[in-house]
Amino acid sequence: MKTRKLGKLEVSALGLGCMGMSTSYGPAADKKEMIKLLRTAVERGVTFFDTAEVYGPFVDEELVGEALEPLRDRVVIATKFGFQLKPNGEPGWIGVNSRPEHIKKAVEGSLKRLRTETIDLLYQHRVDPSVPIEDVAGTVKELIQQGKVKYFGMSEAGVQTIRRAHAVQPVSALQNEYSLWWRLPEKEVLPVLEELGIGFVPYSPLGRGFLTGKINENTTFTDADFRNRLPRFSAENRKANQGLVELINKFAQQKKATPAQIALAWLLAQKPWIVPIPGTTKLHRLEENIGAATVELTPDDLQQLETAVGKIAVQGERYPEELQKMVNL
Repeated sequence: MKTRKLGKLEVSALGLGCMGMSTSYGPAADKKEMIKLLRTAVERGVTFFDTAEVYGPFVDEELVGEALEPLRDRVVIATKFGFQLKPNGEPGWIGVNSRPEHIKKAVEGSLKRLRTETIDLLYQHRVDPSVPIEDVAGTVKELIQQGKVKYFGMSEAGVQTIRRAHAVQPVSALQNEYSLWWRLPEKEVLPVLEELGIGFVPYSPLGRGFLTGKINENTTFTDADFRNRLPRFSAENRKANQGLVELINKFAQQKKATPAQIALAWLLAQKPWIVPIPGTTKLHRLEENIGAATVELTPDDLQQLETAVGKIAVQGERYPEELQKMVNL
């Protein structure tokens, strides 16, 4: 697989989001199967793996650490701090926390679980309004100087916060949601990243599975599935948004690709410093997603998609109100 640069950090053009292996989309997948999947991804050319302490909590980092320990010199591991977790390892969190002492403690835990001496890319998971971003960036700068972290990233931060952090410690990557059904980053975020030389890592690049064409208004999710809480995944909105999926599917047939491959190829075609991280627990989906890296979209293809998608108004907020408050700060 070809590589791309997130700032100065070189990674595979497509990464692998690992959250869904342990949490958020139903019961955790079989650990042995996930270890096998992660190692197969490396064999297929994926070098960029994304996790966080809050996923589980902790168990996703432990999974990634165990799976990739024998291949550590071949991979780039990204993880995140920034949530105040519930006590005693209970699932979930009780707020954000990016106080310097909390960051340092979180990093020590992540290093142990990931079975590594250095975190390649450390993201602030969500901005903490109660802590100056300069203090956060300064703390990560210390951790970089100590050799515990290599590069600094942010997630769902607003452009002014990015600028302020970048002035203290260069930001290598921003991780925000971005896909054919969530395009807000194009307005302000992408121009600022280009200006500052920061890479972009779209999470949920397949619209949490919706853009694959495998979900409709009749789809049911397990009680543990995070999508039950998302306004965009109400049955009404899923039905209303089928037009976008049908459009992508029609385009995919013309290109002899799958809808998922078109959605990922479209992201890759936007900027050379964009690295999507689709997640999966299935080998055939991993293979399908990797195949997107070889789908060539011509300028004419992209213009056709742009024109068609531009006529569709996607229905439903992407987050409930309490989570929406935590983005673009």
